[in-house]
Amino acid sequence: MISPMELQDWRRLLLPRAAAGRAGYFASPAETTRGNRLELLNDGREAYPAMLAAIAAARETVNLEAYLLRADAVGLAFGEALMERARHGVAVRLIFDSIGSLDLPSSFIQALRNAGVQTLEYHPVAPWRPRWAWGRRDHRKILVVDGSVAFTGGVNISRNYAPKEEGGAGWRDLHVRIEGPAAYDLDRLFRQVWHSQTRRWFPLVGHPERRPGHALVQVAANQEFLRRQLIRRALLHAIRHSRRRVVGAIAYFVPDLRVRRALFGAVKRGVKVDILVPEICDVPAVAYASRFYYDVLLRNGVRLHSWPQTVLHAKAFVVDRLWASIGSYNITNRSLVSNLEVNVNVLDRVFASRLEDTILADIAASKPLRLDEWRRRPYSERVLERMSWLLKSWF
Repeated sequence: MISPMELQDWRRLLLPRAAAGRAGYFASPAETTRGNRLELLNDGREAYPAMLAAIAAARETVNLEAYLLRADAVGLAFGEALMERARHGVAVRLIFDSIGSLDLPSSFIQALRNAGVQTLEYHPVAPWRPRWAWGRRDHRKILVVDGSVAFTGGVNISRNYAPKEEGGAGWRDLHVRIEGPAAYDLDRLFRQVWHSQTRRWFPLVGHPERRPGHALVQVAANQEFLRRQLIRRALLHAIRHSRRRVVGAIAYFVPDLRVRRALFGAVKRGVKVDILVPEICDVPAVAYASRFYYDVLLRNGVRLHSWPQTVLHAKAFVVDRLWASIGSYNITNRSLVSNLEVNVNVLDRVFASRLEDTILADIAASKPLRLDEWRRRPYSERVLERMSWLLKSWF
């Protein structure tokens, strides 16, 4: 059972010092809101039906922001859903990343526009422009319907995340459905990106005063040049204040010194630290750079578990079955310094417990990495790890 004093300590983690006494709210765009209802969604199997149902029920607005959008069976289903709502007078907007969606055909986008969907290609590929930099990417995954129902997490719009029995690749990922004022905050975040690229604002809808649940939620997002440390700082604070257990599932895990020290410090305090990492990775160089750190992590008591079944794409942490973070943020240099990212940090025992149980079930189905066995890996693997580590600032 969580004591009132412990709960009070955790509330302080979600709030900057200046706001700690102001009814639990931020005064900044990363404010914390009360009264949210959350539902954890596993993979595309659960996320896609819930997202498509929300789009179909839209009456005023649909705002979709995706890093990777493919014109495959999943992308076509979402395209049809967006066009159907646009034809019925709903204001539908789509942001997609230029490099993440590089193979998206122009015919797909033109069909959306013809149906009335407003589209925005984030930071289009244009190396001839003086200020263009390929590394500035929109890695967020956001869907907001009518300003009151939102989705975010790690799931992109692609058959990669669909179940294998439905023709997908069955990637392992986590997403969350949110009702309440945090959904409105995600809509504001979408609008900021829209304005940054178009210099146009659109009116927000929804009722942020409605409180359908009980969860305290912080929408933590880094901007193009501001608040780059916000998501990372919240995670580090949570780990540093952990008392019992830290559980994580992370697709791209290249921990710098501060992250490693936070994890090692937790272990020294007697906290159990378990992290699920991928055995199969869609970006092999990142996987090798990550494995470069396995020896020091295992040596200092961090327990690593290798997910063997499919590509692991989740980005989530739970601390003490009370605080949880889920979103698009990886433990990499790109997430820290380049990408637009968003995580929702949640103070809610029910949601955090469910997320932890989900990750622990995956850990139970994974292979535990043991230091003595790890040190017997082939020399060729060590060479690849070292070479990839040298490129870690690119990941």
